[in-house]
Amino acid sequence: MPIEVLMPALSPTMEEGTLATWMVKEGDTVNSGDVLAEIETDKATMEVEAVDEGTVARILVEAGSEGVKVNAPIAILLEDGEDASALDGYSAGGGSASHSDAKEQPKETPAVDAGDRSSDQPSSAPVAGASSGNEERIFASPLAKRMAEQAGLDLASITGSGPNGRIVKADVESAQAAPQPSARPTPQPDAKPEPAPATTTEVGLPRGGGAETLTKMGIAPESYRLEPLDGVQKVIARRLTSSNVNVPDFPLTVDCEIDALLAMRKELNGQAPEGIKISVNDMLIRACALSLKAVPESNASYTEDGIAYHHNADVAVAVASEKGLITPIVRQAENKGLSVISSEMKDLAGRARDGKLKPQEYQGGSFSISNLGMFGIREFGSIINEPHGMILSVGAGEPRPVVKDGALAIATMMTVTLTCDHRVVDGAAGARWLQHFKGLIQNPLTMML
Repeated sequence: MPIEVLMPALSPTMEEGTLATWMVKEGDTVNSGDVLAEIETDKATMEVEAVDEGTVARILVEAGSEGVKVNAPIAILLEDGEDASALDGYSAGGGSASHSDAKEQPKETPAVDAGDRSSDQPSSAPVAGASSGNEERIFASPLAKRMAEQAGLDLASITGSGPNGRIVKADVESAQAAPQPSARPTPQPDAKPEPAPATTTEVGLPRGGGAETLTKMGIAPESYRLEPLDGVQKVIARRLTSSNVNVPDFPLTVDCEIDALLAMRKELNGQAPEGIKISVNDMLIRACALSLKAVPESNASYTEDGIAYHHNADVAVAVASEKGLITPIVRQAENKGLSVISSEMKDLAGRARDGKLKPQEYQGGSFSISNLGMFGIREFGSIINEPHGMILSVGAGEPRPVVKDGALAIATMMTVTLTCDHRVVDGAAGARWLQHFKGLIQNPLTMML
């Protein structure tokens, strides 16, 4: 009996995803554990492994398809001994998935993207749908079609670089960068060109806003480039907006002298084994974790059912990647030495930038650190990364004039700002946490106890 390969749920909150790449093709034999495809979640690209053995009989969802629902059939395997006749009269998912309908076409008809025939999402790209007569079909990914439509580009004028001449995202971007004198349809003499309403909603801009609002404000469409939001950007925008609106936060700021910290770091790196290099950030992670354990009322999250007090200090660290900010987590950081934290953070940050983190490596946690000191930023505040109760914003370490024993002196100072969720951490608790943190930073040997 044919075996359905379903769109997996790669995180507890995942409802749909993008099928980025197929690693197999129809006719390939696969074994349990073989990688079938790459799926893009809201934060990373994950590999999907085969659970069963068999032959790939039919791929139901084209590579590049967005908005594929969890548990929707994406491919069909045939068991050992079965041939194509086993698919006669077979409807994947009982015919409930629109993506599966895409492959129920006569074999002599050239295949087009699954998203093109979805009954609830007809394609509006020129000549990209069903052809009539001798009209030539144009093959393009769903993302490329949408980008071309939003940019006013005719797909017929774009040369595809994908398999079998398929138009992909990069081709549309190249066409946008090139002069396009005839890219936008010429309006009828008595018709007024109007911005397509779909543009403002699809890119995630406010309803009634976006390109239309910019035009009303006197900003000409040709004076800017409107790039649609990807899944990651939409999630980031939604979560940050929710946090900024719903969390009653407040900042607490202190200056820390870090000359002793820098001296200890230099000494540790001079004695560390090959491949280990302690960074200031590694030392900050440990100091934050120890402070969360020393002031347990600050290691908490707000929920509708009550305040959750965490047993461990799971410290998330903001890392910039091409897909936006992502926060890999050092679990139980209070129990790890500096060399372990350094090795773990180096691995997590590298895979975060490559989009290879597993969901459990960036979801959850109890506290966040955001460090912009390497950019020369002296002081800033961050938006809380829910469900965390606090986030620490770290500025640059720099020589500043200070008063020591009643005399003016020069010391290397670092400004940090702790943003607290007032529903969980009040001013006194936040101040006690900062007091303990500052003590560890200014007397770093105490971190080793």
